[in-house]
Amino acid sequence: MAAYVSLFLMSLSAVFFVVDPIAIVPLFLTMTRDDPHEKVRRTARRACLVAGGLMLFFALFGGVIFRIFGVSLAAFRVAGGILLLITALDMLRARSSATRTSPSEEQEGIAKDDVALVPLAMPLLAGPGAIATAMVLMSRAGEDVVAAALVLASIVITFVASYFVLRGAGFVQRALKASGLAVLERVMGLLLAAIAVQFMADGVKALWRG
Repeated sequence: MAAYVSLFLMSLSAVFFVVDPIAIVPLFLTMTRDDPHEKVRRTARRACLVAGGLMLFFALFGGVIFRIFGVSLAAFRVAGGILLLITALDMLRARSSATRTSPSEEQEGIAKDDVALVPLAMPLLAGPGAIATAMVLMSRAGEDVVAAALVLASIVITFVASYFVLRGAGFVQRALKASGLAVLERVMGLLLAAIAVQFMADGVKALWRG
């Protein structure tokens, strides 16, 4: 039981921190500033549903992708850990990660009428780092059905929480202000960096044994 609790807490932390809906709040407010309240809620709901669906898909069928491309789980753990570490370092410096979106993509998103799918769902919420994290966590669960269910539950909980964060984006920004957002971002980045190092260590050990 203790092992399952530990896995769930680690999975939930890893997924939530790499999705990082709080960091998207300022950009979400900019993209939806002229939209009525109902459309803002609908945009947040669609973005989280699509991003969550993508994450669940890659978590469930990542193993098939590994076999198609002949990639070992150990190699993907190392690659996912590196990508996660890059994201964590950007969070520690309180700046937007280039692995999620570029300035040109952000400007294009601001000008779009419907931003729910692109860039909110993909790549802001379900970016390469988030997808890699879901796949690595599922690989750690292995054939354990309970462990796999806990990883999937952590993804669902993350996107339910993300919906409420985006739905209340104005309140979140007013409550935390720019300095509060930066501090929270750095704390989350530190924890995410530790998880990334653990991913890489597990992958390197598996490659060494192999």
